[in-house]
Amino acid sequence: MRRHVDAAGAVVPLRIGLALLGASLIVAHGHADEPSRSNVFDDPFVQVSAGLPDCPVPDVPGVTAQEARELAHDRAQRGVSCWLAGRCRLANAYLYDAEIIPRVQQALRYSGRFADTSIWASGQRRIVWLQGCVSSAGQAADAEQFVRRIDDVEGVVNQLMIGTGGAPAYRVAPR
Repeated sequence: MRRHVDAAGAVVPLRIGLALLGASLIVAHGHADEPSRSNVFDDPFVQVSAGLPDCPVPDVPGVTAQEARELAHDRAQRGVSCWLAGRCRLANAYLYDAEIIPRVQQALRYSGRFADTSIWASGQRRIVWLQGCVSSAGQAADAEQFVRRIDDVEGVVNQLMIGTGGAPAYRVAPR
């Protein structure tokens, strides 16, 4: 495998370095003053359940063009560090997310314990964010523990709220 040394001196597989360079060039052509957000890093985001229809819908993962430029190096460095340390089978921790999030969706749906919830799951670097509404604090803790046991999940950020009232701990999708 050919490798590339980035500006910070980190060694990354050449194909990842080229992919990040391409992504940063695409982002660089956007307007810096443009407030729109897009999922330029392809972070997965799925709805798991829809049992509480009045639940505030989380916004899809997204960054502005400026944020993408600022995050590109950090994501490259953080993504490859677990592989360089021998803790990951894939060359970049972000590559796991496309596998993990569908497994989270399937596991929560098929468990039968979360049908009366409205949960969304997203992932970055083997960390899963659970957002949405559940019926009780116990159900939120159960969902978190259930997801922690899924292969390749390194951590869970539980942003589930009890019921549908109040302010969620996550950015809400524009109406």
